[in-house]
Amino acid sequence: MNQNSLFKRTKLRLTCYYAGVMGVILSICGLGVYEAIAHAHWITLDREIESVAGALHDSLETVLQQPGQLEPDVLRIIPDLCFLKAKKSNYIGLNLVNYPNNKLKKNSPSFSPNFELNCLPIIDENGQNFHRLAPYHNNSYLIRLLNNLGDLVAFTGTHNLDLFPHSQGEIWQTFTDKSGIRYRQYSLILHTRNQQNWGTLQLGRSLQDFDQYMTIVTLILVIGLPLALILVGFASWKLAGIAMQPIYYSYQQIQQFTADAAHELRTPLAAIQATVESRIKLEPLTETEAKETLKIVDRQNHRLSQLVKDLLLLSRMDQDAIPLSKKLCCLNDLISDLQEEIAVMVLNSELFVTTDIREKQPIYILGNEEQLYRVIFNLAINSIQYTPPGGQIILGLDSSHQQAIIQVKDTGIGIPLNEQSRIFDRFYRVHSDRSRKTGGSGLGLAIVKAIIQAHRGSIEVESQPGKGSTFTVRFPLKPTATFMPYS
Repeated sequence: MNQNSLFKRTKLRLTCYYAGVMGVILSICGLGVYEAIAHAHWITLDREIESVAGALHDSLETVLQQPGQLEPDVLRIIPDLCFLKAKKSNYIGLNLVNYPNNKLKKNSPSFSPNFELNCLPIIDENGQNFHRLAPYHNNSYLIRLLNNLGDLVAFTGTHNLDLFPHSQGEIWQTFTDKSGIRYRQYSLILHTRNQQNWGTLQLGRSLQDFDQYMTIVTLILVIGLPLALILVGFASWKLAGIAMQPIYYSYQQIQQFTADAAHELRTPLAAIQATVESRIKLEPLTETEAKETLKIVDRQNHRLSQLVKDLLLLSRMDQDAIPLSKKLCCLNDLISDLQEEIAVMVLNSELFVTTDIREKQPIYILGNEEQLYRVIFNLAINSIQYTPPGGQIILGLDSSHQQAIIQVKDTGIGIPLNEQSRIFDRFYRVHSDRSRKTGGSGLGLAIVKAIIQAHRGSIEVESQPGKGSTFTVRFPLKPTATFMPYS
């Protein structure tokens, strides 16, 4: 197939089309997978932040007493809390009265002209730090506490006070710090014990792990898509070749059919032309020679007409252009009629024709009687042509599993195993020299197969060289007429 430029170009075009379509589909699927993974992780992340913020919110509201002021017990909930201290004044919002053993650690950075940063490491009565059990006690979470005026009271997780956006009213916010790390922030309103508005709790979570994971997913998709396209292209080339095999085979059959048909048509035409030309040169032409010439022309014309008729029949059957008038046909009658007809034909051939009807009841099928008779007749003629003198031809009839079975068995020269799959091809002959002597054109078995397929039947052949051949034809029985009275 690759030697034919037309099929090679078509194969390449099919490969490009298939690879292109698959590339678009894979790209869309890859984008869909990426979006699905990102959405699932984003939803999970929001739920995690919302859950942590809710737990922290509920814990803080149990200890807050005055709006904008932090009670000492807040440090038990958020041990690493940093707060703002007003210069030359008391701590903003942090009431440390009666809180024992607290040590104030001052930090040097100053973040505004009016405030300086202080962090309190909370110590118990034994001098030990509180154990941090809360899920937000890691580097991923950042906490801010704002009063009702929106001023920052305390925070944890970073000393960069400008990291968090100061926009109010948005529950969810996403922003990026100076290092390029993204954060996802969730805001909640805090209340005191007596349900007064204390301020706002802002909980932020780093998206660094999320972004790293999605970067890996993107890298896998970016690398995987070209590799997948390469594999798709290779598979497309192979599949295009497999898909075009039947077309190429049909193309070869058409070419072979055209060549064989031209050859078969040329043979009788050449014979007619040669006969006429030879007789024209004879002057004068006697009456006997004229009759002989007309007989030759008539014989070749008959052969030519039969060939054209067979070709037309096959062409119309391929297109389902022949409306077969089907009715109940008794196969027993067809076998009997055929035996009588071919018995006369084999008188001079020293062949013996017998029947083997195993079913006692008559067998009926739904079909066209003329075409069914032609099937059995063509098979019998084929056996006669390839069976030497002294041989035997057996016409069998049986039924099994709702099928009528017709067998034509001979003791002829047989068919080689490698030829058995081709004997139903048009113009194909195992022994072309012998067929030409008997006037065969190589269309008989092709017509047989076409008629059988039109009747939803099947045909099989079993043969061994030198031992003969057996053709088995199966037709579906007519269930309601299987045991009709024989007439």
